[in-house]
Amino acid sequence: MPETEAAPTSSSQANEDEATTELTKSPPPGKTARVATVQIPTAGDADTSGEEDGEEEEASVDDSEILEDLPDDTEEIELIHSRLNSISRLGLQRFGAHLKKLCLRQNYLSVLDPEVMKALEGLEELDLYDNKIKRVDESLTTLSKLSVLDLSFNLLRHVPETLDHLHSLKTIFFVQNKISHISGLDGVGATLRSLELGGNRLRKIEGLDALVNLEELWLGKNKITRLENLDALKRLKILSIQSNRITKLEGLDHLESLEEIYLSHNGIERLEGLEHNNKLRTVDIGNNFVKKLEGISHLSSLEELWINDNKISTLEDLGSQLKPISSLETVYLEGNPVQKTEGVHYRRKVILALPQIKQLDAT
Repeated sequence: MPETEAAPTSSSQANEDEATTELTKSPPPGKTARVATVQIPTAGDADTSGEEDGEEEEASVDDSEILEDLPDDTEEIELIHSRLNSISRLGLQRFGAHLKKLCLRQNYLSVLDPEVMKALEGLEELDLYDNKIKRVDESLTTLSKLSVLDLSFNLLRHVPETLDHLHSLKTIFFVQNKISHISGLDGVGATLRSLELGGNRLRKIEGLDALVNLEELWLGKNKITRLENLDALKRLKILSIQSNRITKLEGLDHLESLEEIYLSHNGIERLEGLEHNNKLRTVDIGNNFVKKLEGISHLSSLEELWINDNKISTLEDLGSQLKPISSLETVYLEGNPVQKTEGVHYRRKVILALPQIKQLDAT
């Protein structure tokens, strides 16, 4: 099962005191240079055990010197955990249309210099994971070739309104921000394929009507109470809404392309509402309040069923609901009352009832 929220990498990694600035040597003529991860040592790196999270120190390498040895046609630059609080002095402008990927993970950036970003007209991937960005304003408006944008683990309160300038955008990561409403996505409706909004403050599914080509929607760890406003997502293949407040399986009738649905850690009481989702291969409804196996015998493509840690008290529905599904390979039933009731006979009975499966629970 995919996890929607991944904890940010610790800023105090082992061997940090041995970090050095590593730049790829200039390439032979005709080849494009790439930059390895650049970590900027500071004067205090000999002992960083007492540092507070977010504390900024003066780098021993001046920002203007970090990239000075790189050729102008460099295509990828990574500056990870480099204590940067600004991009203004890096000299990124000279890489212009050649730079395709810029990774600035785990720094102290709170704003993006619009003049710098405007020059990076060839940028295809921008990774700003784990910074202090509250808004992007006009800094992204000229990035017409950008296809991947990662603003996870920042301080955004809204989806940036300027996304409608990004006419090639396919994947967006907004994990672990402070976003309370889904909005501002109409301009990327034709191109967007994957939207990740896990770990925010969402209470309602909304603002998705324009995303007619969306294939993946990740909404885990929010406060959403109802499955709704999904009808326009005809091409959606993956829906993940784990760790919310959903109590009823509904609103999925128009998701005929759906292949994977993740609903663990909610308050769902019945396995229902999947009549039109015949392409489902994975159903994860673990850690809910489902009392009975029902409503899934028609899912002829089902390969994995996670229904562990629910309220199922009998195995009597295995034959009618799951045995007809020849594609079924994995079933998780552990943590239900029936496991304790059947005791040592539990595994044997399930395997006899479902001879086609290859995995039962963790075995």
